[in-house]
Amino acid sequence: MASFREMSLPMQLVAGFVVAVLVLGVGYYLVLKPMIEENATAQSALDKQKAQNESLRIFKAKLPELEANIASLKQQLEIQKKIVPDEKEADQFMHMMQDTAQAAGVEVRRYTAKGVNTHDFYSELPFELDIDGPYYSVLNFFERTSKLERIINISGMKMATPKRSSDAGVKAKYEYSPDESVLAGITATTFFSHEPPPPAAAPGKGAAPAAGTPVKK
Repeated sequence: MASFREMSLPMQLVAGFVVAVLVLGVGYYLVLKPMIEENATAQSALDKQKAQNESLRIFKAKLPELEANIASLKQQLEIQKKIVPDEKEADQFMHMMQDTAQAAGVEVRRYTAKGVNTHDFYSELPFELDIDGPYYSVLNFFERTSKLERIINISGMKMATPKRSSDAGVKAKYEYSPDESVLAGITATTFFSHEPPPPAAAPGKGAAPAAGTPVKK
């Protein structure tokens, strides 16, 4: 095989071109291609970061509105808790009724708590009350009660005069002032919210039957 120097000029040019192509090819795969791939990866990460920054910029612009909505929801939640508390708060209920009666000029003679009626998301807590006072004061008491923040339902109302207290369901005897012309026995029901009870767990496979459960033979 002839050496490079012994080749004709055209053959030397062809051989040089082939060598140059091989060198460029090897350089591309060993140097340029990894750099191009690395740059492409970096550009992709940069584009993602720019998109994330843009979304955060939009969120930042809406942040005051979001904070205002959260504050409004918290305020609504506090109002709802006043309307339907998340605890019984029986003492607070009695104080509320006593303050309402005093403002209306009515005497509350008796509070008797009845059994709690539980529903899925709320419970009812009824109280029996004996009240008395001037006729218009008693009416004012009911009107004030209807306007309280906390929901209170009045039911089972029986009214009578002091001389016929049993007609109102008032069993105890009290000393009435001359202007106390009306007695009333009522049931005042308040409400409080609670989480629904968890679903009953399904018995495991092969679990022993509960006590008292008949066993098929």
